[in-house]
Amino acid sequence: MKKWIAVIVLGAAQFVMVLDSTVMNVSISTVVKDLDTSVAAMQSAITFYTLTMAAAMLLGAKLGDVWGRRRAFVVGSIVYACGSLITGLSPNITTLFLGWSVIEGLGAVLVIPAIAALIATNYTGRDRVTAFALIGAVSGAAVAAGPLIGGFVTTYFDWRYVFFAEVVIMVAVLFAARFVADPSRPQKTGIDLVSVALSAVGLVAVVYGLLQSKTWGWILPLHPPVVNGVSIEPLGLSLVPYFVVGGAALLWAFVSRQKHLVARGRVPLIHPALFSITPLRAGLSVLGAQYAITAAIFFVVPVYLQMTLGLDALETGLRIFPLSIALILFSIVGTRLSDRWSPRLIARIAQVVLVVSGAVLLASLSLDLRNVLFAVGMFSTGAALGLLASQLGNVNMSSVGENETSEVGGLQGVFQNLGSSLGTALIGSVLIASLAGSFAAGVQSSDLPSAAKSAVSSATSAGVEIVPVAGVDAIVTKAGLSEDDAATLTTIYADSQVSSLRVSFVVIVLLALVSLVLSRNLPSRPAGQRDETAEVSVDPKPVSSSG
Repeated sequence: MKKWIAVIVLGAAQFVMVLDSTVMNVSISTVVKDLDTSVAAMQSAITFYTLTMAAAMLLGAKLGDVWGRRRAFVVGSIVYACGSLITGLSPNITTLFLGWSVIEGLGAVLVIPAIAALIATNYTGRDRVTAFALIGAVSGAAVAAGPLIGGFVTTYFDWRYVFFAEVVIMVAVLFAARFVADPSRPQKTGIDLVSVALSAVGLVAVVYGLLQSKTWGWILPLHPPVVNGVSIEPLGLSLVPYFVVGGAALLWAFVSRQKHLVARGRVPLIHPALFSITPLRAGLSVLGAQYAITAAIFFVVPVYLQMTLGLDALETGLRIFPLSIALILFSIVGTRLSDRWSPRLIARIAQVVLVVSGAVLLASLSLDLRNVLFAVGMFSTGAALGLLASQLGNVNMSSVGENETSEVGGLQGVFQNLGSSLGTALIGSVLIASLAGSFAAGVQSSDLPSAAKSAVSSATSAGVEIVPVAGVDAIVTKAGLSEDDAATLTTIYADSQVSSLRVSFVVIVLLALVSLVLSRNLPSRPAGQRDETAEVSVDPKPVSSSG
């Protein structure tokens, strides 16, 4: 039991890091009301929490090499605990954004790569496979437990207590960190700040562009930003393609910069040779897709349950419970299967199940929730995500030698959080855009009087906000419409929400199909049959770190 103390300590920190990405989703409606904000603002906070991590994760991994991995883990835990405290005390969305999306995210960029690297250095052989599987299972458990914990605490206490509890856990982790061995030594190496800027700004630009597509429009300007009375729409186009293409160009420049640094004998932020390792490239790609799908589901489903069906936070957590149980259970099953089945086979089974699950959930969406069908869809979705969680961490970390574990840990963090950011941003954009289109079409084809149609069109010209269906009647009656017209609009809005959710689930199914394609290069032999000496090692020691 003593040898597993390190994985228990690191697993506790991993649990908190992952928990934060799902615990708030079931509390969206409560937080929106408590902080007097909107669902769109909460979507931005959720997206930027993971985006902060994605943008700075490579820097965090490199700092782990420079400071020492355990020291980086400790410093990151302190920063994270401070962010959690600020979030718990936040009086408004701005403070919550600062504490959660920024400070917690910056703490996590030190902790997450250190966890992966410390697991790799504390365990070898079969124990390492087991340790990474346990960390995967802990991540799955955190994803699964988030809605239940968030729902229970929000309903019976206050959503803020979740963050206060995180402070307590991270303090305990700090005291126990001395039980985690760190045989590595700090490296006297430079950090290329140009690389840091290129990767961070590039990632932020891409995701921010996608996040704003619901407002600015994808290609043609919908509601462009206005500066000094002038609409910003260069060449008559939305800013979204400029952000996405500009961000992609910066990321291309980042990769070119890494190759240039290596050619000059200087230290890159991430060694470009790592991307030539086929199993690692496949593992990271599937990992990113998995987190995009998970984030999309955990954004869309609570919106459906709370805003459309009017369930509270605890009821929402209970409806997600089948997914939670299946995710934990099949994380364990996947670990056991890894001795006999290859990661590719397990992942592909999971991805096929994920596609089928999306179709089942799609069929269950209605104003009178089809309980059995929805529960089956949630359980099978959890099973698929659990199988994936049990495989990918070990695939990635086993693809390289010990010297590269910190870099690969950073890459894992980037792909996890970039996937989560893109999943939330993309599905939020699709949801809101399709809601606006469906609602506008429903109003125009209805029997409402022309005056009422004009009033609704004018009121929603800047877009349609996601609000609880139960509250629409009071909103439109207050705006001066008759009770009959208000009832009609409520029905149209409810149908539009269900329609937009169906579109969102179609996108999730498409993401699962993309993930299936990406998995073709995962290892085709079980972990026990792969040659441990086949790990690829890149030379981490350039001739100079100056300049």
